[in-house]
Amino acid sequence: MRDALTRLAGLTGAVATVGLWIAGIGLVLMTAFVFAQVVWRYVLGTSLFWAEPASVMLMGWFIFLGAAVGVKEGYHLSFDVGLMVVPESWRPWFHSLSDLVVTAFGLGMAWYGWQLAAKAASGVVPGLGISRIWDFAPVIGGGVLLVLFSVERILRRAAGLKTARFGDMDDAADGTPDGHAAPGRAEAMLHQER
Repeated sequence: MRDALTRLAGLTGAVATVGLWIAGIGLVLMTAFVFAQVVWRYVLGTSLFWAEPASVMLMGWFIFLGAAVGVKEGYHLSFDVGLMVVPESWRPWFHSLSDLVVTAFGLGMAWYGWQLAAKAASGVVPGLGISRIWDFAPVIGGGVLLVLFSVERILRRAAGLKTARFGDMDDAADGTPDGHAAPGRAEAMLHQER
């Protein structure tokens, strides 16, 4: 099971890295588009008709992709309030419950995002001339990634392996037991027992 989880961690680590790159590029592009729109409107006296809808669409991508990667790394969307009052031995159960709630949330995002996209697919985004399905694609993609990353965390915990958490980050190993460098912080923790 550890070998399968190691392969899964490598795969989800690569997906998370690609998601972070897309989110980062989207943030930079959105900033450039908004800046260009301000310059064109207030300096040149005209308008870039595509800048605002493109910026809003990019914002959806970097928000939902970044949130999903935050779940994978243990920085986002968890319900840890109960951890302050329960005994230490109960905490893994609360973390798993939190991951189950996030999984359900991701399923809802993907399902309802798909329904919204299907209803809006015949429309066109003004200024861009593309299907409105792309307005809802980030919700669907983010929901699928939330499910993937949350299920991975549940499986790791069930196998007795560490998951990325605020407190666990300081204890993370720099590599795998065979001496090779792990792809990321969460993957490095995969190889440590609690």
